[in-house]
Amino acid sequence: MKNEKLTQDEYNALDEVKRGIKGERVSACVGRNTKRLAGLKLFSIAKNGRISLTDKGEELLFLRRCVLGLRAIEADPASPIDADVALFLGKKSHIVPRAEGGFAISDKGKESLADIASQGL
Repeated sequence: MKNEKLTQDEYNALDEVKRGIKGERVSACVGRNTKRLAGLKLFSIAKNGRISLTDKGEELLFLRRCVLGLRAIEADPASPIDADVALFLGKKSHIVPRAEGGFAISDKGKESLADIASQGL
């Protein structure tokens, strides 16, 4: 995704669309971010005006959850993280279970966090 940085407001709009839009009208948050997020192909807009998350949007939200999970573990190894995030990070050798519970970040995970921080993400 060519290092497209999203704002917190844009992530909130993605989350809102993922949860599903209730009613006919979109929220102000989704409304003000639709053009950019559709342009980045994170949203798709059907002919009837219905907005949905694309596979790329789903993947971006999942990767964000993984980064937030790594940062949470870095701050507190006992931090709870979602099972799908833990499974993914474990398969990618970014985290390892600790005997006392929680997770430790592997050297590979630390390198990834440093890389993410250097990109300002």
